[in-house]
Amino acid sequence: MADHAPEGRVAAGPARRAVADDAAPAGGPFATVRKQAAGGGGAALGVWAAVVCAVALGVAGLVGILLHQPWIFPSLGPTLMVLLETPGQPAARPRNVLVGHAVAVAAGYLALVVAGLRTAPAVVQAGLDGRYVMSAVIALAGTVVVLQVLHMPHPPAGATTLIVALGILKTPGDLVVIVLAVVLVTIVATAANVAAMVRQTGVTDARRPSRG
Repeated sequence: MADHAPEGRVAAGPARRAVADDAAPAGGPFATVRKQAAGGGGAALGVWAAVVCAVALGVAGLVGILLHQPWIFPSLGPTLMVLLETPGQPAARPRNVLVGHAVAVAAGYLALVVAGLRTAPAVVQAGLDGRYVMSAVIALAGTVVVLQVLHMPHPPAGATTLIVALGILKTPGDLVVIVLAVVLVTIVATAANVAAMVRQTGVTDARRPSRG
């Protein structure tokens, strides 16, 4: 009858289709990358991460060149490495990345104000003294506490807050650029993970909706 599968064939019910869908990403050109990203790492993941890092930094750099603004700074490096090398960690959740750097910028600027360094030259020009040490301590401690209270850890934010607290990037325009650059590289890296079907916390780790 119409309700029965033809002889020699097995009916593909919802459960069977769900299993097939879950198994689909196992193959393809990025299978090894996905496996290594899930734990342990490896050469394939390293090459993949390096290529995406190069693209993300290249795009950010191009924007910076066109706008004559510092769209590349040290903390973008560890942020991209977290997103691409350890995408399953909580720190790789895009929300953690964006909130982490925003908190870092705010804490760094507050530390500059408290230390009386808002209009002072950067530490690389003035040299390290007690005020810069105090600014760095306040900024990093504040960033750590706030991100833990919010349950949004993102270690690379520690580099961002020191960049601000030490006066390397500190003008309002610089602070906006820091946040925008973080948003840009996060979008590029996350889009790459989605395209390669690499599981990333907060992006591709949600349960599939029930088909029953």
